[in-house]
Amino acid sequence: MAGFLIRRLVNYLVLTVVATSLAYMLAASALDPRANYQGRNPPLPPAVIDARLDELNLNNKTPLMERYVTWASGVIHGDFGKTWQGESVNEDLKRRAGVTFRLIIIGLFFGSFLGVAVGAYAAVKQYGWFDRLSTMGSFFILSIPVFVLANVLILLGVWFNGVVGTQIVYVSGEYSAGFEGGFFASLLDRIQHLILPTLSLALPLIAVFSRYQRNMMLDVLGADFIRTAVAKGMTRRAALTKHALRTALIPAATYFAFTFGSLLVGATITEKIFGWHGLGEQLINSINTNDVNTVAAIAFLTALSVLFASLLSDLLTAALDPRVRVS
Repeated sequence: MAGFLIRRLVNYLVLTVVATSLAYMLAASALDPRANYQGRNPPLPPAVIDARLDELNLNNKTPLMERYVTWASGVIHGDFGKTWQGESVNEDLKRRAGVTFRLIIIGLFFGSFLGVAVGAYAAVKQYGWFDRLSTMGSFFILSIPVFVLANVLILLGVWFNGVVGTQIVYVSGEYSAGFEGGFFASLLDRIQHLILPTLSLALPLIAVFSRYQRNMMLDVLGADFIRTAVAKGMTRRAALTKHALRTALIPAATYFAFTFGSLLVGATITEKIFGWHGLGEQLINSINTNDVNTVAAIAFLTALSVLFASLLSDLLTAALDPRVRVS
């Protein structure tokens, strides 16, 4: 198992380096930080603009590979450079990364866990009312774009608050501005702000995982090893839980890493709609302001997070499949 994980880690590290390097070169080639300084009134001398861009490693007159080597050497030492305004990229992204990953991890946990549970139960109760209802609900949710789903949840949240007569869920922001209270009161306030954006990420995941898990579960329900376990005296429930579900979870564990990557993209829209100031919002702002270093830093963090998600997926696969542990 150790050899398997080491080989996978090396592959992921190589892919992360390649993906991050290509992202930097694309951003450095397509974006124009010089445009942020030109057209000012009074106009800045070209020599002053060049000196400023050289200081920030953003001068398009410098060869691309030279700028890349300077940037990469900084990344190795944990320095992602400065924004076009001269501020530290590290300081800004440190807070935003916490915002984004808190939202994604919670949404991924509930989405994958509930999706697997719904899909497995629907397979066991094939063609029953729960199976038909979950199928219709899943396809209905999957047919709704993310931004439409988020706005529908906002309308439902406002309606729900009106029905109960108090503020249960908040539709914007990470926390209430100027809120004063103890630890548990602050935690409750953040949870209330977290409900709707988490649902907007978790509901599509529940729909996807439930369909995926249902199909995988149906493939193993009639397998010989399930009938053999029951014939040896194991109850059907124990056979389904210990053997069928465990086997059917292996493809879902593999799919987990790809889901995490797509969730990062969906979080960009969710953050914008719900007013969460995370990496997705900053990525859009950075592209609009030609901020090469920030775009490259976010690409690096995204690739690194997918790497960890892939490693976790491999660990889950190894825990479920004994053949991997002896390879």
